[in-house]
Amino acid sequence: MIPAAIDTQFIPTITLSELRATTCHTVQLEGHTIVLWYVAGQVYAVDNRCPHMGFPLDKGTVKDGILTCHWHHARFDLESGGTFDQWADDVRSFPVEIRDGRIHVNVNRQQDPVQRQTERLAVGLERNLSLVIAKAVLALDGDPLEPFRAGLTFGTAYRRAGWGQGLTILTCLMNLTPHLAQEDRPRALYQGLSAVASEVAGASPRFPIRPLPGNESDIPTLKRWFRQFIEVRDAEGAERCVVSAIRAGATPEQMADMLFTAVTDHRYIQTGHPADFTNKAFEALDTADWAYAEPVLTSLVSGYAQADRREESNAWRNPVDLIAILQEAFVQLQTLEAVETAKVYDRDHLLPVLLGDDPQAIADVLLDALENGVTAVQLAETVSYAAALRIAHFHTSNEFGDWDTALHTFTFANAIEQGLRRAPSRDLLRGVFDAAMSIYLDRFLNIPAARLPEVNGQVSSPDELLAGFPALLDKQQQVNQSAELVARYLGHNGDPQPLLAMLGRLLLREDRDFHTIQTVEAAFQQYDRLRGTEAGSHVLIAAARYLGAHSPTVRAQGQTYQIAARLHRGEHLFTENAA
Repeated sequence: MIPAAIDTQFIPTITLSELRATTCHTVQLEGHTIVLWYVAGQVYAVDNRCPHMGFPLDKGTVKDGILTCHWHHARFDLESGGTFDQWADDVRSFPVEIRDGRIHVNVNRQQDPVQRQTERLAVGLERNLSLVIAKAVLALDGDPLEPFRAGLTFGTAYRRAGWGQGLTILTCLMNLTPHLAQEDRPRALYQGLSAVASEVAGASPRFPIRPLPGNESDIPTLKRWFRQFIEVRDAEGAERCVVSAIRAGATPEQMADMLFTAVTDHRYIQTGHPADFTNKAFEALDTADWAYAEPVLTSLVSGYAQADRREESNAWRNPVDLIAILQEAFVQLQTLEAVETAKVYDRDHLLPVLLGDDPQAIADVLLDALENGVTAVQLAETVSYAAALRIAHFHTSNEFGDWDTALHTFTFANAIEQGLRRAPSRDLLRGVFDAAMSIYLDRFLNIPAARLPEVNGQVSSPDELLAGFPALLDKQQQVNQSAELVARYLGHNGDPQPLLAMLGRLLLREDRDFHTIQTVEAAFQQYDRLRGTEAGSHVLIAAARYLGAHSPTVRAQGQTYQIAARLHRGEHLFTENAA
């Protein structure tokens, strides 16, 4: 006999004879639509919504104990609800009892929903299933930290090449989350996690290298060895130094110093990506926790060892030997006395030189600024702003691929600036000089220079102006128009926060473009300190121009997310009026 406490969990439905007559029948129980099946003398109960895209399973077919949904042919074990197609998810099954000829169904939840969706997220990452990832993120809506940690762990463990675009996108979009409207935050997490899954798909796993035996704790020695191994492109030896330093208790600042120093031992390696990846890795640890340092920081090492170096580049050697100019500047840099005063300085004096056509003058003006008390961070800020101006002034007469040239310099400059905030050093200052030389090489992108938009004309309401932004980017190459909209919005005292949220929304509705995401996120970082200034407006104009150049896309990834969102709200995708 069933105890009373358990007995009350079962709800009576139709009679067994009624089900025998039809073999399939749907019932409504406490908000659930459940389909009952009578197969080979047994009664089964499952949720009537196919977990893939919601098609009614009472329209499916049962054969040999397997229920097939005819929409995408997902197959399920009728008894347990388990799917044979991982993209479909398991359908929920319900316990059934026959009492006095009537079918009773237990609709009490059998599994913790958070645990279930966490498991589904893992499946989505493992099998690169964007719809599964989207549904899990929406179901887990709340604190994004655990899904972010899951993506970070997965991306660093299962891609032999280590940190790449996927983890950078994930971290960029996590950084953007506070600026987004609440309803857009799950979409950002979905896009970031999907980027990780896509990049890892088909890759070999990464097996971590163990630390040196014993208790090697001499961090300066490990740093020196690390730089030597990177110099000769020995990734394994270098990785062992990193993991040994972390196990020895190296602080986040010490590890940042070790890695940022190595990534600037050669000039502008791999067009700045390793430096940007390093910055993003530390930002990911700021979010996730230092406990993730080993897999995260060791995942950077192969990128350092394999990167090309600008010393090997013709553009950096001829007709002007920029490497020679930099090497001489670095000699002087090491001999400068520490006279940083953090005083207010004349950025406008530096900018024309940084944006000019004399690389020797650029190196000299940077050294002069340091000698006159400008701090390393102040100098880096100015170089980052100059790099942003290259994008703000980028003329559409250039080749489309040249947007990336300007983007690489900007994100590299931003990474060096953030690195100097984290672990300032003379060695890392070399990156500021590298960025300045890259700005010099990018000068042709501003010939002719696109004009910065002027704030003129009347605006009835900044909010109305902003509301027209999505429609504007439904058309291709709205570069100057996007810049003008941002300039007019800010120039007429529009609140910056809705503008940031709108830029984030417009970024997320497009199919992922690594460089566009990098640009917008770096611009947001720059704007955080430039808010309310003309320079801040210029940085957001640069971001808007880049986004306008790369919109619209097919938006297939957004379609996947919208399907998941509609399913999450309980909508029917298969009805005639479904959009």
